[in-house]
Amino acid sequence: SELANFDPLALVRYKGKLYMLADRVGNHLTLVYNKKLVPHPPRTTQELLEMGRRLSKDTDGDGRIDQYALAWNFIEPFFFIPFMGGYGGWVMDDDARPTLNTAATINASKFIGQLREQKIVPFECDLNIANELFKSGKAAMVINGPWSWGGYLDAGVDIGVTRIPLVSETRLWPTPMISATGFCLNVNATGERRERVLKLLRFLTEPENELEYTRAIRAIPSRLEARRDSIFFKDPILLGSQDQITVGRAMPIAPEMRAIWDAMRPAYQSIINGHLTPEQAAKKMQDDANKLIAEMFAQ
Repeated sequence: SELANFDPLALVRYKGKLYMLADRVGNHLTLVYNKKLVPHPPRTTQELLEMGRRLSKDTDGDGRIDQYALAWNFIEPFFFIPFMGGYGGWVMDDDARPTLNTAATINASKFIGQLREQKIVPFECDLNIANELFKSGKAAMVINGPWSWGGYLDAGVDIGVTRIPLVSETRLWPTPMISATGFCLNVNATGERRERVLKLLRFLTEPENELEYTRAIRAIPSRLEARRDSIFFKDPILLGSQDQITVGRAMPIAPEMRAIWDAMRPAYQSIINGHLTPEQAAKKMQDDANKLIAEMFAQ
């Protein structure tokens, strides 16, 4: 009954067993926008494309785009996965089997290719480039997580935070991965020692104590009661962050996820550099992930 008071994302389970109780959830990607350049952020990918054609421009007359509508670290799978979800896919099924060779992977890759071809995003972009473009006003929007907001505010950017735009073709929201930060109870803790630890966990996850992190670093508390605090209605950045979480998905903690990361990165980046088509890359991801998982459990 106590666990019913927590966001399900805060109850980290593996094969049906509870392994961690979180006091915070998040570490998730959102759409961050410069309010000076984008008073009203796009709600759909179609709006993003239309807005992008207006915002990406040559400001100095040298014939090259130097201000972009959007920048983000799209060369890394973690930053690509939200769009897999938006096209109806995910990295694995409920039995931790890779699900990479799908229409969702292919179509998400093609969408990112479309953004590059139409110069809505830089043709090449990593995390450092995206951050510098956004801080300097050369990118109107960026896809990034809570770890970045302080740097943008310190740079003097008046930011808003909202959901990554709905995929127009599927009417599905992109699904950034959500992680939890919390506590594990050693199975060897028994008797009085166990009761003391449980008392400590109850204290650490009391709504008021969780809200201390919210006030300090805009962390999303795991207690649902804490999210009804007035701070969420006074801080638009926090409210936008919480709204994004509602359509995210928990990052899998299955050991197979390590193999999936290792399989996705080289194949996905081969799309970016033009060595593989989206179809070829999706198949390679799947084949490589299956191979790596087989090797993992053969040891």
